[in-house]
Amino acid sequence: MSVFEVRQGTSPVILGFPHTGTDVPAEIWDRLNDTGRLLADTDWHIHKLYEGLLPDVTVVRATFHRYVIDANRDPENVSLYPGQNTTGLIPETDFDGLPIWKDGEAPTEADTASRLRQFHAPYHAAFLAEIERVKAIHGIAIVYDCHSIRSHIPFLFDGKLPDLNIGTDMGRTCAPAIEKAAVDIAASADGYTSILNGRFKGGWTTRHYGRPETGVHAIQMELAQSTHLATEEPPFVLDASKEERLRAPLRAILQSIENTAFDLKTLTGSEA
Repeated sequence: MSVFEVRQGTSPVILGFPHTGTDVPAEIWDRLNDTGRLLADTDWHIHKLYEGLLPDVTVVRATFHRYVIDANRDPENVSLYPGQNTTGLIPETDFDGLPIWKDGEAPTEADTASRLRQFHAPYHAAFLAEIERVKAIHGIAIVYDCHSIRSHIPFLFDGKLPDLNIGTDMGRTCAPAIEKAAVDIAASADGYTSILNGRFKGGWTTRHYGRPETGVHAIQMELAQSTHLATEEPPFVLDASKEERLRAPLRAILQSIENTAFDLKTLTGSEA
């Protein structure tokens, strides 16, 4: 079983999907409790949501579930949001703060080291290879990291989450023009709310790869699952009408980002 899937394209944009995978090896599944086996914190269906929105885009997707190990966390397990509730490299709880492992079966340091080797490292090696390949073509690469989360999670944030949550680590991970390209489309999307660098400012993928001075830019989109799921409870079914409606602003955002990438390449040459 491969722990990642890659589809190569020629666009300067790379879509990352660290949290849509639902594969859990049997020996790990056996250690999860009933809460953990719901796999509730999956970014349900968003790899399908983005399918076909941007021609020739590169896609890198983790096939393993975040409860195996979280591909969007620092391998040193440094918190993305110090002082706030969050989940770690191998989560001990779900997003509601409920334990996900059977008593006495929580992952050990040895488990973490093993899963870093088997899952986390290969996924990011594949991601880095695609960044380098795309940058070799264009002189610029833009990582667009795709996420979704329930719109109400009191353990993580107060109230209802905006629909479109853009993260650039306070502008550090991409050129201002790329940030603006996403923000302007999101802000004008009819019927949707949006925010820049709110509760979600970009995960480890965005912060790790986003180095504008090197020509590699990164931006995260966290979608409230109420925008595309029939219900944010099991069985987490995709709503076809919501999906079709949401695809329009997402397509526009990706196209605007891609156009901005070409503009930056023209302005700065191969050292974009």
